[in-house]
Amino acid sequence: MPTRIHPTSPPHPLALGPAAAPLNRRRFLTQAVQAGACLLAPQVVAAATVGRGGKPAPSERVVLGGIGIGNRGSYVLGCFLQEPDVQFVAVSDVKEQRRQAVKKMADTKYGNQDCATYRDLRELLARADIDAVLIATGPNWHAAASTVAAEAGKDIYCEKPCTKNIAESLALARTIRRTGRVFQAGTQRRSLPNFAFAVDLARHGKLGRLEALHAHPGGLGTATSGWLPAEPEPPRDQVDWDLYLGPAAWRPFNRRLLDGFNFEKGGGLVGGGCLEWGSHCVDICQWANDADSTAPVEYEPVGNRLHARYGNGVRLVMRNDGWLPLGSCPVRFEGTTGWVETADNGDIAASDEALLVGRGAKIGGYPADFHVRNFLDCVKTRGQPRANADVACYAHIACHAANIALFLKRKVLFDPVKHEFIGDETANRLRSEALRDPWRV
Repeated sequence: MPTRIHPTSPPHPLALGPAAAPLNRRRFLTQAVQAGACLLAPQVVAAATVGRGGKPAPSERVVLGGIGIGNRGSYVLGCFLQEPDVQFVAVSDVKEQRRQAVKKMADTKYGNQDCATYRDLRELLARADIDAVLIATGPNWHAAASTVAAEAGKDIYCEKPCTKNIAESLALARTIRRTGRVFQAGTQRRSLPNFAFAVDLARHGKLGRLEALHAHPGGLGTATSGWLPAEPEPPRDQVDWDLYLGPAAWRPFNRRLLDGFNFEKGGGLVGGGCLEWGSHCVDICQWANDADSTAPVEYEPVGNRLHARYGNGVRLVMRNDGWLPLGSCPVRFEGTTGWVETADNGDIAASDEALLVGRGAKIGGYPADFHVRNFLDCVKTRGQPRANADVACYAHIACHAANIALFLKRKVLFDPVKHEFIGDETANRLRSEALRDPWRV
């Protein structure tokens, strides 16, 4: 297992603000790259940490397991596998076909047959040799699986959306703080230079006083997965339907619900849907507004948009239309003297070309490589990753509160300190939901 140390938390690698306290170096490193290094800086590893053949020594490797690895999970796992200090040893999935596909992926990478397979995630988490887990189940499982993993002493890289409601968001953040685990939400745009550059313009007054943020939620009006007609349930060793549902409300087996990427992604509210890209785009807007430890205080559906307002007066507009042709997951920041907009093709548009001086190389396609590397570095240093549990908590709360306003079809007021809606019993009842036994968050 990697040596564990407890330095002061490193500065956010892309924060571009005042430097944090110096980070202690591992005792056997002479020129290690700190977690706060420039995003695109070369990774320099001291010779003392390198094993035979130039590979990291066993004591420096992060032993990784995977939970619920489907299409998206396979891509992120590929990002982990290309890192020389990762050793992937086991996969847990309720689907036999996926277990075998991931085992083949890992065994081909390492030239052996050593990757273990489990149907139940608890068996994988019981392994003392596993340091960290990649969780890429359906959203109905993300918070519960992360909680069980943290309690088992594992660090966590969890795909988004990480929670289904406000109560889960708060409970997961508390669990990560209490257990001292490293948690990285899969909101990898926090680690991409075009988004970081746009955020820098907003945070450092280069657009004037910040007035409005715009986020693409990717699904305003999307309904929950619902309840479909019952179909014959497969044998448990092929698909464990009960374990697939996990903490979600029971419903009969239907193959259309078997795609974990879509299951309960809207947070379970008809008319919701802000979590789809909102967990990415709202997250970036939170960062731009220096609001990583809070959330908007007001949410109101206006036509086909959701208007929100922060306590500092900055407006947040969630909308699906009116964007420049810059690719998926766009954000836009507007100030008193200028604006900037960027998205997944890596380009950046601004009100004045002078704002784009020094923007650096273009990287399109929203790769997860940098985000994965940031997580691995923090597993070793015990620093805070870019999309840590507290950052993810409040970005998700903003999306959940927006979903509640959309579901109720009216304005709601939210207290981000007490984490409750003001004078609104109906809205407050929607902050949480019952979980099926034995799963709790």
